[in-house]
Amino acid sequence: MVPSEEVCVDLMRQLKLASQLQHAWIMQLWQQEQGPHPAAAMLLSEIERRGESRLSELAKHRMVDISVISRQVSQLAEAGLIERRPAPEDGRASLVKVSEEGERRLVRWKRLHAEFLSEAFGEWDEAELKELTERLGAVNADLRAVVDQETPCPARSSTDGR
Repeated sequence: MVPSEEVCVDLMRQLKLASQLQHAWIMQLWQQEQGPHPAAAMLLSEIERRGESRLSELAKHRMVDISVISRQVSQLAEAGLIERRPAPEDGRASLVKVSEEGERRLVRWKRLHAEFLSEAFGEWDEAELKELTERLGAVNADLRAVVDQETPCPARSSTDGR
């Protein structure tokens, strides 16, 4: 059964609000802390999760232009948070990985994020948070699957005349 338009719109509002609240907290933290822009810091976390990566792979995964990743990588390199090396099979491409200083910074940022979420969800039990995390993971996987489709969605093509 296809969900109603009202339910879909409400869900998108809630997802957007959650993203805005997270962004607001991150910007508050950034104003208190010294370091790279929060978007670059989030990229650092992504590099840690993925391991040594090409910039093009990071751009594709984050669904942004490679120039965005390149600027963020430059910020991270200037701060000593990543290490770069030429890709062995193609010296024109770079591989990046988290440096020791980057690992230390990530530990601190993860602790601050955990404290924020613990304060926000202090009344929730562990099982509820795990269930929420799993459900959000499923939501994100389903959204990414639609975004990654090469053909336009039917609703869009009928209104855009494509």
